[in-house]
Amino acid sequence: MKLSILDQSPISSGQTAKAALEASVKLAQIGEEYKYTRYWIAEHHDLPGLACSAPEVMLGYIGARTNQIRIGSGAILLPNYRPYKVAETHHLLATLFPNRIDLGIGRSPGGSAEVSMALSKNFLEAVREFPQAVKELKGFLANDFASDHMYAKITAAPLPQTAPELWLLGMSKKSALLAAENGLPYAYADFMSETNGTEIVKLYYDNFTSEHNAKPETIVAVSVICAETTEKAEKLALSSLLWNVLMAKGEAREGIPSVEEAESYPFTTKDKELIMNMKKNMIIGNPQEVRQKLIEIKTMYRATELMLLTITHEPKDKWRSYELIAKELLC
Repeated sequence: MKLSILDQSPISSGQTAKAALEASVKLAQIGEEYKYTRYWIAEHHDLPGLACSAPEVMLGYIGARTNQIRIGSGAILLPNYRPYKVAETHHLLATLFPNRIDLGIGRSPGGSAEVSMALSKNFLEAVREFPQAVKELKGFLANDFASDHMYAKITAAPLPQTAPELWLLGMSKKSALLAAENGLPYAYADFMSETNGTEIVKLYYDNFTSEHNAKPETIVAVSVICAETTEKAEKLALSSLLWNVLMAKGEAREGIPSVEEAESYPFTTKDKELIMNMKKNMIIGNPQEVRQKLIEIKTMYRATELMLLTITHEPKDKWRSYELIAKELLC
C-alpha cells in the first residue's frame, strides 16, 4: 500500500509558529525514514492554529533537509495567483530537488472573504476562470503551448529536467470532472467531505481522458490518529476535536489545545453532537484497527494511494502515530 503525509502545520497552545514549522520539517524526515511516498503541506491564510501560508517557501526548507521523499503543496490555491508565477516557483523547486516535486492545486480560498480580497482582489472571478487557469498551468509546466497561443514565446524558467507532478485536489463532482477532462491525477479530501466520496471518485475514473496515455491516479486524504492502544488514541484525539469545536464557535485563537484542556472543557450537548459527526470522518485506534480501516477505505475508493492527516497537541504523538502505521503497512 502507498501511504503519504498531509501536513497542515498546526500550532499547539503554548507553541510558537516557528516551532510548529520546525515540527513540520521533522515530520517530513520521519516520513522519509518510514518510506512514506510523499509529504504535502497545505496553504492556509489567517486561520488560527495553522502556520503555513506559503507552501512553496516551506518546500525549499524541507527539501534541503530531506533526500528522497516526494514533497509538494497540498494545495496551492490557484485562484489566489497567476498560473505563470506558480509554474515558475515550482520549476525552481524541481530544479533544486529533481524528480521530487509535486504541485497540488485547489480552488478554495484558504481563509476568510477578507483574505481572498487581500490576496486576489476578485476571487470569485478567479474561481470562474479556474478551469482555464488549470490549462494554462499545464502548458507552462510542460513548456508546451500552440504556436499561436499568447504565451507560446515565454517559459516559466528555470526549466527542470523533470517537471513537477501536477495534481488536482477537491471534494466535488466539478473538481473530479475537471481532473478527468485534463488527464490529471486527482486527490480527494475525504476528511473534509460530508458527501458520498466514492461516487465522486468513480466519476473521475469513468470520465478520465488523456492525450499522453496517462492512467488515472487517485489519492484519498483521511484524518487518522493512531496510538499503542485504542484508549490512548481516543484520548489524543480530544485535542483536535476540541480545536474544531472552538473554531466552529470562533474561539480557537490559542491553537491546538492540550489533552488536559480538552478533558476539562465543559462540552455542551451541541458540542458533543458536533464531535460525533466529526469522528465519522476520522480513523482513531490502535495500529491493527487503523490498518484494517485504511485497507477498507482504499478498497472502497479504488484509491491508488492514501494520504494521512494527523493533528495532535504534542508533535511527538503525531510522529509516533505515523511510525506505528508505517510499521503495520510499510515496513
